[in-house]
Amino acid sequence: MSKTPQAGFDWAAPGEELFCLINDLERPVGTYLYGRRMYETMLYWETAHTPGQPSFVREFTGIWRAAEKIVFSKTLQSVSNARTRIEQNFDPDMVRQLKSATEPDMTVGGTALNFRDLRLFSGDLTGRL
Repeated sequence: MSKTPQAGFDWAAPGEELFCLINDLERPVGTYLYGRRMYETMLYWETAHTPGQPSFVREFTGIWRAAEKIVFSKTLQSVSNARTRIEQNFDPDMVRQLKSATEPDMTVGGTALNFRDLRLFSGDLTGRL
């Protein structure tokens, strides 16, 4: 593992205890709302289910792969994984409808979905959509 941030991201990899906590938090998520960059970063989890990975990593991979993903991007032309769609514009009404029609939790990730967009939900946000 790298010992410095300059050598790559592996220096920040969470240990088993933290990873299990993340799994507990992400398990109820049914839909991820992403900006393009966050989506591209998270694509790693599409193929991280290799047998050599620890069980807690494989569990997160399964959690992530099972969830729906909506990527808000004006530049992304296609997606390379299942259960994912692109929306060119952030539409608060579409997100509200989705939220009211879906039982599992929704999460928001990426700077493209900034607080200006999310303020449209005002009192609807309590840590998760």
